[in-house]
Amino acid sequence: MADYIYLLENRLSPAQQAAVQQVREVARAKGLTVFLVGGAVRDLTSGSPVRDLDVVVQGNALKLKKDIEKAGGVITGENEAGQAFFARFPGSVRIEIGSTLSVTYPKPGKPVVKPANILEDLRRRDFTANAMALSLNVGSFGLLMDPLNGVADIENRELRLVSNYGFIEDPIRMIRAARFMARLGWALEEKTQARYETGKAEGYISAMGDFSRGYETEEIFHEEDPLRVLKRLESEGWMAHLFPALTSAKANVPELERLREIQTQLQLQGIYPEAASANFPLLTAKMAPKEVAELKKIFPRQGFVDEIAALEHDAKEFGALLSGKSASAPSQAWKLIYAAKPEAVLWVAHTTKSASVQAKFKSFFTEWPQARQRLPYALMQEMRIIPGVPQYDELLEKLFFELMDGKLGTVDEMKAFLEPYSPPAPPPPVHLRRPRAAKKVAKPSKSRKKAVEAVPAIEGLEGEVAVVESVETVAPAPPKAAKTVPAKAGAAVKAAISAKVGSKPAAAVKKPAAPVKVQAVKKAVKIPIKPKVAAKAPAKKAVVKPVAKKAVTKVVVKKAPPKAVGKKSAPMKAAPKKAVTAKPVAKVVAKKAPAKPVAKKVAGKSVAKKAVPVKGKPAKKVVAAPAKKKR
Repeated sequence: MADYIYLLENRLSPAQQAAVQQVREVARAKGLTVFLVGGAVRDLTSGSPVRDLDVVVQGNALKLKKDIEKAGGVITGENEAGQAFFARFPGSVRIEIGSTLSVTYPKPGKPVVKPANILEDLRRRDFTANAMALSLNVGSFGLLMDPLNGVADIENRELRLVSNYGFIEDPIRMIRAARFMARLGWALEEKTQARYETGKAEGYISAMGDFSRGYETEEIFHEEDPLRVLKRLESEGWMAHLFPALTSAKANVPELERLREIQTQLQLQGIYPEAASANFPLLTAKMAPKEVAELKKIFPRQGFVDEIAALEHDAKEFGALLSGKSASAPSQAWKLIYAAKPEAVLWVAHTTKSASVQAKFKSFFTEWPQARQRLPYALMQEMRIIPGVPQYDELLEKLFFELMDGKLGTVDEMKAFLEPYSPPAPPPPVHLRRPRAAKKVAKPSKSRKKAVEAVPAIEGLEGEVAVVESVETVAPAPPKAAKTVPAKAGAAVKAAISAKVGSKPAAAVKKPAAPVKVQAVKKAVKIPIKPKVAAKAPAKKAVVKPVAKKAVTKVVVKKAPPKAVGKKSAPMKAAPKKAVTAKPVAKVVAKKAPAKPVAKKVAGKSVAKKAVPVKGKPAKKVVAAPAKKKR
């Protein structure tokens, strides 16, 4: 289903939208509901151009005439029997305003009408494609009413009678069917076609009324291609019943075709003239003046006759202005063309013999519109002139006229022209500087975190730094000849280690200590060490807190480098790895030693070399972890 609100807002021309809005306001002021009906709804649905508007109100439409005139409409005719009148709004908008009625036909061509609602009004119409309505009321705007499924016939491009007796009741519908087929290219539905042929053969047309005759004859001149419609009606034999003197043979065919081309070019530039008044002299070019006068008399809209008479006068005035000094510049001529009546513009463009006026129309159709393509949108954006700036549209129009007149040829000229319209630059953004956060000490990852344990105080090692780190133990290497340290120092080391790991000191002394693999020391801590006393006391076991189940640990004691050493210390050599299981010990915060450990081997035992105190600091000793005996 089509979105009819969208179609009303986009398929109607601006002038048609304004006319519909005026009628809505008048009807609402009178308390009447109003609907768009007939050919306008059909054309919106099918995608055809909307040529004229049909509006109905639930009430007496004739009472709205004065209000429509106040709203800007010009009354061009009236159908008192059908409670309808015809009006013309600015922009060449033709509109018919009628009442919702129900119609009966006691005799063919003799309708009897009475007020009714909108659905009854739709059921009394000619074809299903014309029996649709769109609400123009507040709260239901755009609502489609299609009680006879006219949308399906529009999709099939068929004309179907609303009533089986439609051609008998109102025989003018046969002429209307031929006109719609010529304009739209549609066909009659099968049963409707049979009834059409029967009506022609039976002579239903003899019951046609005078109003219907004049109305259908006038509609020929309002067609987009009147010559094609006229030829179709001639071939069907209907012109003999409408107006026999009006034939395609008496029309100026070449000029009619040229007029249509000019009309199309004007529409491309946004000018929509109603070509009926210009079609009339060309379709009746070879008719006698008396026949032309008689033809004008049968038109129900005498306002159309007045437009035909005023066409020459309006065109003459417009042509004089266009060829004068007031239109010497292209922009002046452009403004004058848009300000004039569209019908006068069409007729001057078609009939003028002035070379200067013809040149201006040629430029109007081809050269001048190209100035819009040269509008410097990029430059305007650089100068902050963007949509939303006050008077943006007016500036574009001024710039367009300057380019059309050739006054802005360079970028500098454009900048100078746009400078007064450029808004000031916005202030720079304020960046608040946040205070820098204090650097966080990087914590070791859980995977790399080492279990650090407390080391008991070692007797006789004053000022030493013990570093405890959980490391992987290695298997002992084959014993090699190595230098040993004095037995006194070795005994102290053995006592401390045996207190840590719970092994017997005697065994630790007798067996040479295996060289250990020293890993990178992460942290070191200064451990308080008891000073030597005269009486030897048994080594106290350190009280430790368990950290994890069966943690694998290694105790490394680092010693400060000595100032002077008698012999070069041999580097510690790595031994084969061997898993050692130790008791869980308490965690301590270790502190890095200031220097690398220096050790030497004495009599097969790995002992830390005594450090010489540096700069008043106590010397430090290194305690190495014993390796278990290989089983």
